[in-house]
Amino acid sequence: MQLNKIPATVVTGFLGSGKTTLLANVIRQAQGKRIAVIVNEFGELDIDADLLRNCPLECEDETQPSSAQQGIYELANGCICCTVEEEFLPVMQELVKRRDDIDHILIETSGLALPKPLVQAFNWPDIKQHCTVDAVITVIDGPAVAAGRFAHDIDQVQQQRLADDSLNHDPDLAELLDDQLSAADLVLVSKSDLLNAEQRSQVEKVVSNRVPAAVKTAYIGQTTAGQSDASIELVMGLEAAAEERINDVHTHHDHHHDHGHDHDHAHDHFDSCVIRLGEVDGERLQRILQDLLQQHLIYRCKGFAALPGKPMRQVLQAVGQRLESHFDRLWQVEETKATNLVFIGKHISAEVLTKALKPAEI
Repeated sequence: MQLNKIPATVVTGFLGSGKTTLLANVIRQAQGKRIAVIVNEFGELDIDADLLRNCPLECEDETQPSSAQQGIYELANGCICCTVEEEFLPVMQELVKRRDDIDHILIETSGLALPKPLVQAFNWPDIKQHCTVDAVITVIDGPAVAAGRFAHDIDQVQQQRLADDSLNHDPDLAELLDDQLSAADLVLVSKSDLLNAEQRSQVEKVVSNRVPAAVKTAYIGQTTAGQSDASIELVMGLEAAAEERINDVHTHHDHHHDHGHDHDHAHDHFDSCVIRLGEVDGERLQRILQDLLQQHLIYRCKGFAALPGKPMRQVLQAVGQRLESHFDRLWQVEETKATNLVFIGKHISAEVLTKALKPAEI
């Protein structure tokens, strides 16, 4: 890698695999590195971007930048690999202008994104001169891969496709996994703490059949605080220069990005709504959320809760039927303690959800 180039890490993987948790942990360990973050997310409330902005960096002095100062760029207008020219390149050009203030770029793709078109964009002359792909990191959900589902919620992946009018590749899960792994310089198996020996062996078999032996696989879990236990040294400084080999990577979807396809999914779209409450009873809120996940077609719920007497903000995330929570940071003095939840699903109503959640409010 040329020393004058900004290294960029591309993190790919299905929705719910743990990409945001990984990125938040990397930023938490930044140790003064000036990191720009590009996230590709759906929803009216950019929960992922906010989590990254408010990630508690382990620094107190003013010489070290906060994550907000580093720059968070959200690409919310469709799958990042299908909107490279319209969405991604303008952001990269802006970062190139700021290159003297940036040490590293982190890019989190949507769950359906293919790494190859994104990495190929780094060969554009304006980008290639100043940036290089330090590594493509593919995060896979260990328990889901072991079970042969590949993603935690298969229906959720299909609904994500139907919600994205810009998407021009068919998200067959097995083929998508092939394509995300084929571009990988490092494979991270998340939720490894939930795998027994037999399941781990199954994951190893799936990965080894799809990546060259030279590609390293690492197993990561979560701490008791809901954070990834992956170290920054594991994911940064690989110096793979992935853009130099990406044209030699064959994927199932190469022709889709050459020719594109029209689709009309107006009859089968994503619904997204944001519910805002005050302080809530945490246990009551989680019981209601569990009931809502079973009663409605909710594919994802993510947000923050304010609990009375608790100085820290609680993060809530549901993927499919699995609801997880942890505390991420202290409420700031100037903040109004409030609960904000974004729901993504099908045939969901903000009015119905608000009525159901109101009893949790204190």
